[in-house]
Amino acid sequence: MIETLKGFLGCLLLLVAFSCSQEEKSKHKILRYNQGDESLTSLDPAFSRSKANIRAATQLFNGLVELDNDLKVIPSIAESWNISDDGKTYSFNLKHGVKFHQNEVFANDTGREVTAEDFVYSFKRIIDSTIASPGAWIFNDKVLRNSNGKISDTCFKAKDRYVLNIYLERPFPAFLEILAMPYGFVVPEEAIKKYGKDFRVHPIGTGPFVFKHWDEGSTLIFHRNNDYWKLDEKGQQLPYLDAVQVSFINDKTLAFLTFSQGKLDFLVGIEDNSPELFLEQDGNLKEEFKNRFKYNKSPYLYTEYLGFQLDSSFSKNKEHPFHNKKVRQALNYGINREELIAYLRYNLGIIGENGIVPLALPYFAQHRTKGYNYDPQKSLRLLKEAGFEHAGDLPEIKLYTSSPYKYIAEFLQKQWSDLGVKVSLEVNQASTHREMIDKGIAPFFRASWLGDYPDAENYLSLFYSKNFTPAGPNKCHYKNAAFDALYETAIKETDYEKRNEMYSRLDQMIMDDSPVIVLFYDEIIRLTQPYVKGLQVNAMNTISLEKVDIGK
Repeated sequence: MIETLKGFLGCLLLLVAFSCSQEEKSKHKILRYNQGDESLTSLDPAFSRSKANIRAATQLFNGLVELDNDLKVIPSIAESWNISDDGKTYSFNLKHGVKFHQNEVFANDTGREVTAEDFVYSFKRIIDSTIASPGAWIFNDKVLRNSNGKISDTCFKAKDRYVLNIYLERPFPAFLEILAMPYGFVVPEEAIKKYGKDFRVHPIGTGPFVFKHWDEGSTLIFHRNNDYWKLDEKGQQLPYLDAVQVSFINDKTLAFLTFSQGKLDFLVGIEDNSPELFLEQDGNLKEEFKNRFKYNKSPYLYTEYLGFQLDSSFSKNKEHPFHNKKVRQALNYGINREELIAYLRYNLGIIGENGIVPLALPYFAQHRTKGYNYDPQKSLRLLKEAGFEHAGDLPEIKLYTSSPYKYIAEFLQKQWSDLGVKVSLEVNQASTHREMIDKGIAPFFRASWLGDYPDAENYLSLFYSKNFTPAGPNKCHYKNAAFDALYETAIKETDYEKRNEMYSRLDQMIMDDSPVIVLFYDEIIRLTQPYVKGLQVNAMNTISLEKVDIGK
């Protein structure tokens, strides 16, 4: 038994060489994947801002609730909950017997049971300014405040060992979806007191896997949590896997080669990879891979767009053409989005001829906002109506973008040039590009929005006038009193259908005013080895491995 365990651990601690013997691989279910699209910086859920951090934290921790594959909120550590009629008090009933991972921070190295007080501690930690969690926003503008305008000490309250109450300042119907984010995961106070900032490399949660090893930039290893509290539909304890091994190969070609050689079980972040490696121009898997890999493509809560800076205080020319709605609409009609998707992106993505809210949200897939299709004649007509008899009369436009998206900018430049519109490009590094947008230096810029939670409000907040950059996400500095009024009403509406109907109207307002040009809604694609079972995808691109199995 000891020799078997040594062999297992020795196999796991090998880095990206993946040189475990076939005998060891057959004895233990070890899932191997590569994290190459982003750097992993922390295993502390309080800092789960990037996709890499989120993917890792999701295997180690749980929250009150989680999202299923249809983006519906389902129970996690909370077995049930009640929301008051005024939408401002949330009461959660916790499951009994959920334990933190076994660790020396607890008495006798055992795992302590999770209580309501643990959630009070975890949530207060998120909003503690000394922690500086990027997730503080999930509570800061929502929970109850005292008479001095500061967050109340009683906004999170343990009514007893298994009942947690959260008190909001005002109704916020998407609050449950927000609680499903990793920022809402529970952590033990004992571990934070012992490790402090080093909790990032000593994570202790309640999730299906237990942290074992992290050689930063090289390999990350989780082992099965043998005391995990979840069972599958047949009553079998989860997870099915014995271990997870994550590599960090940044070179996309090398990562794909490693996968194609069978040294990785699935690839994540394919949407950021070079599609020509494995896709035909029509978006189908190349013939040589069809019988070797499983290929899945599904909608993603991601919108790619161009934004106009509408704040006249940033403009030397108060009569700048971008302040004319018809000019913005004309540029919208001047783009053949079908060609963009087909020829530049190997048919990865859904053409952006609807609103800012992506079609991955179920309501908006059924109730589509009317956006802009390709209509060059209408584009020219709108330019005439805006006072430019010929497209060439429009002053030269400069489109700002970052290096990875230069190929899209060049396509757009050609499209508008075919109309007679003069277009130049300015390409900068991503950090410089973001800074130029926030400071209003870029009048016309490429941007995108990846949903933090599955509610249309998350996208519509980009146009609320109180959310101007750099403090908020309103990069265009769009301001519309009618939009603001309806937005403020919608985010308080607790009836799902009524709220979404108002969201649709808001989305249509944005399309009519055209502060942005929606290019496409992205899609998630996954490549897995044929023996990988149960790896499911939702539109948040969440990776949960608790029900994944390997049947070689």
